[in-house]
Amino acid sequence: MLFKITGKHITVTDAMKAYSEEKTAKLPKFYSGVNQVEVVVDGGEAGNNVSAEIIARGEHSNVFVATEVGDDAYKCIDAAVHKLERQLRRKKEKERNNKHTTGGHELE
Repeated sequence: MLFKITGKHITVTDAMKAYSEEKTAKLPKFYSGVNQVEVVVDGGEAGNNVSAEIIARGEHSNVFVATEVGDDAYKCIDAAVHKLERQLRRKKEKERNNKHTTGGHELE
Protein backbone atom coordinates (compact mmCIF):
# COMPACT_ATOMS: atom_id res chain seq x y z
CA MET A 1 0.00 0.00 0.00
CA LEU A 2 1.29 3.42 -0.95
CA PHE A 3 1.47 5.93 1.93
CA LYS A 4 2.01 9.68 1.77
CA ILE A 5 1.85 12.36 4.47
CA THR A 6 1.82 16.10 3.89
CA GLY A 7 1.88 19.02 6.32
CA LYS A 8 0.42 22.45 5.63
CA HIS A 9 1.53 25.27 7.95
CA ILE A 10 3.05 22.59 10.19
CA THR A 11 6.18 20.47 10.12
CA VAL A 12 5.54 16.75 10.03
CA THR A 13 7.79 15.01 12.53
CA ASP A 14 9.06 11.47 12.17
CA ALA A 15 6.93 10.45 15.15
CA MET A 16 3.79 11.88 13.52
CA LYS A 17 4.62 10.11 10.26
CA ALA A 18 5.19 6.79 12.03
CA TYR A 19 2.00 7.19 14.07
CA SER A 20 -0.21 7.96 11.07
CA GLU A 21 1.39 5.19 9.02
CA GLU A 22 0.75 2.71 11.84
CA LYS A 23 -2.90 3.80 12.18
CA THR A 24 -3.65 3.74 8.45
CA ALA A 25 -1.88 0.42 7.84
CA LYS A 26 -4.94 -1.47 9.07
CA LEU A 27 -7.36 0.17 6.60
CA PRO A 28 -7.05 -2.60 3.95
CA LYS A 29 -8.43 -4.98 6.59
CA PHE A 30 -11.78 -3.19 6.33
CA TYR A 31 -11.84 -2.93 2.53
CA SER A 32 -9.27 -4.86 0.53
CA GLY A 33 -9.51 -2.52 -2.47
CA VAL A 34 -7.57 0.27 -0.70
CA ASN A 35 -4.19 0.69 -2.36
CA GLN A 36 -3.17 4.30 -1.56
CA VAL A 37 -3.53 6.43 1.56
CA GLU A 38 -2.71 10.12 1.83
CA VAL A 39 -2.70 12.03 5.14
CA VAL A 40 -2.84 15.84 5.10
CA VAL A 41 -2.21 17.59 8.42
CA ASP A 42 -3.05 21.31 8.42
CA GLY A 43 -1.78 23.46 11.27
CA GLY A 44 -4.07 26.35 10.46
CA GLU A 45 -3.15 29.97 9.93
CA ALA A 46 -3.52 30.97 13.59
CA GLY A 47 -1.90 27.78 14.86
CA ASN A 48 -4.55 26.95 17.46
CA ASN A 49 -6.60 24.41 15.45
CA VAL A 50 -5.22 21.38 13.69
CA SER A 51 -7.07 19.45 11.03
CA ALA A 52 -6.29 16.00 9.69
CA GLU A 53 -7.64 14.77 6.38
CA ILE A 54 -7.16 11.19 5.26
CA ILE A 55 -7.79 10.26 1.64
CA ALA A 56 -7.94 6.57 0.80
CA ARG A 57 -7.98 5.59 -2.86
CA GLY A 58 -9.12 2.19 -3.94
CA GLU A 59 -9.77 0.05 -6.96
CA HIS A 60 -12.30 1.19 -9.57
CA SER A 61 -11.76 4.89 -8.73
CA ASN A 62 -13.23 4.59 -5.24
CA VAL A 63 -12.16 7.55 -3.09
CA PHE A 64 -12.87 7.78 0.63
CA VAL A 65 -12.23 11.01 2.55
CA ALA A 66 -12.39 11.68 6.30
CA THR A 67 -11.63 15.02 7.96
CA GLU A 68 -11.31 15.92 11.63
CA VAL A 69 -10.54 19.25 13.35
CA GLY A 70 -9.24 19.61 16.89
CA ASP A 71 -6.46 20.78 19.17
CA ASP A 72 -4.13 17.77 18.92
CA ALA A 73 -2.87 16.32 15.62
CA TYR A 74 -2.68 12.77 16.99
CA LYS A 75 -6.29 12.87 18.22
CA CYS A 76 -7.40 14.23 14.86
CA ILE A 77 -5.63 11.42 13.04
CA ASP A 78 -7.28 8.84 15.33
CA ALA A 79 -10.75 10.28 14.78
CA ALA A 80 -10.28 10.55 11.01
CA VAL A 81 -9.08 6.93 10.82
CA HIS A 82 -12.15 5.87 12.82
CA LYS A 83 -14.44 7.73 10.39
CA LEU A 84 -12.65 6.15 7.44
CA GLU A 85 -12.97 2.67 8.94
CA ARG A 86 -16.73 3.21 9.20
CA GLN A 87 -16.92 4.30 5.54
CA LEU A 88 -14.86 1.33 4.35
CA ARG A 89 -16.90 -1.12 6.42
CA ARG A 90 -20.14 0.29 4.94
CA LYS A 91 -18.78 0.02 1.37
CA LYS A 92 -17.71 -3.58 1.91
CA GLU A 93 -21.14 -4.48 3.34
CA LYS A 94 -22.90 -2.91 0.37
CA GLU A 95 -20.74 -4.83 -2.08
CA ARG A 96 -21.35 -8.10 -0.27
CA ASN A 97 -25.11 -7.54 -0.05
CA ASN A 98 -25.43 -6.54 -3.71
CA LYS A 99 -23.47 -9.57 -4.85
CA HIS A 100 -26.04 -12.02 -3.53
CA THR A 101 -29.26 -10.55 -4.89
CA THR A 102 -31.66 -12.83 -6.75
CA GLY A 103 -32.06 -10.38 -9.63
CA GLY A 104 -35.82 -9.98 -9.21
CA HIS A 105 -36.74 -13.58 -10.09
CA GLU A 106 -38.85 -15.38 -7.58
CA LEU A 107 -38.47 -19.10 -7.08
CA GLU A 108 -41.63 -21.21 -6.77
